[in-house]
Amino acid sequence: MQAHPAGPLDGLLVADFSRILAGPYATMLLADLGAQVIKVESPGGDDTRTWMPPVRDGVATYYLGVNRNKRSIALDLKDADDLAAAQELARRADVMIENFRPGGLARFGLDYDSVASGNEKVIYASISGFGSGEGAWMPGYDLMVQAISGLMSLTGDPDGPPYRAGISVFDVMAGLHANIGILAALNSRNTTGKGQHVEVNLLSSALSGLVNHSSGYVAGGTVPFRMGNAHPSLFPYEPLPASDGELIVIAGNDGQFRKLCQVLELPGLPDDPRFAHNQDRTANRAELRPILVQRLATKTKDEWFRKLLKAGVPCAPINTIDGGVALAEELGLDPVVTVDGIPGVRNPITFSETPARYELPPPALDEHGEEIKRWLKS
Repeated sequence: MQAHPAGPLDGLLVADFSRILAGPYATMLLADLGAQVIKVESPGGDDTRTWMPPVRDGVATYYLGVNRNKRSIALDLKDADDLAAAQELARRADVMIENFRPGGLARFGLDYDSVASGNEKVIYASISGFGSGEGAWMPGYDLMVQAISGLMSLTGDPDGPPYRAGISVFDVMAGLHANIGILAALNSRNTTGKGQHVEVNLLSSALSGLVNHSSGYVAGGTVPFRMGNAHPSLFPYEPLPASDGELIVIAGNDGQFRKLCQVLELPGLPDDPRFAHNQDRTANRAELRPILVQRLATKTKDEWFRKLLKAGVPCAPINTIDGGVALAEELGLDPVVTVDGIPGVRNPITFSETPARYELPPPALDEHGEEIKRWLKS
């Protein structure tokens, strides 16, 4: 197989038996960091190849967004030769990642026990919706987990219906948790010489990712409720209207609130006992909000954005994604990378010595199949 320039994960072979989002996102990040990722697809291909619009040159941008830097091989696991190739790839892999329904690969000899019997150093990562126990039979769709976990109960206007998040947030979170587990297991292998089974499920990732809300329930007995864009423990921490639209305004501590009042020319407000401390402002938000709104209405959101940021007050315009990319470019974050004419979002991690690589565009189905099969037979 062709060698890659050195990266922090250079030399690792990842057999990627995952599809859709959580697994492919995880393996793309590993590939960016130097791992050699072989994407195993069914003859029909990853489902996201057909999830369109939007498209670029006839290919779903959903697929393009999570499959950079990989090689594709299409294998029919019901075919004896293809199954043998899949098993040989698993035998050689440092890492195998899959998101089949728990137990679904056992009949092909590609479950953890079978793979580990011939490859004791393998780090085998499984991503499921609800774990490999009593929830193994449940399909693992992000929207189901947003509903079941309680996230949707927290999203939307207080008097309106619950809403899903704008992205499949728990798929992404589970992919990140899988990578944390993989890297931790690799470090353990450096000491013990043994691999292990890493399991991640979307519901557990969700409950962990609900952070203050899940803690509020398990530690405080409080079931949170929808508050629109308001925060249950901070104020202001929400959009507030300026003269031409809304601006996110944040006072995360008493010092920031004092700076906010200085810019808004409300010098007595921080010493008002109703608003002096965060718990006071939170308890009396109904009285404080109209005072702030009245002052913010005197200037545009962009004017306030510049003035407040300069004074050290966190605030932000509510952009569409094009605005977010534009600001990242303005700040020198260079958010877009292009590989063979296909643009994508830069890996978010920066290394001083071993930077991420951007060598291969998202592969066509079975683009590298013959090459990989020859290598597996060598």
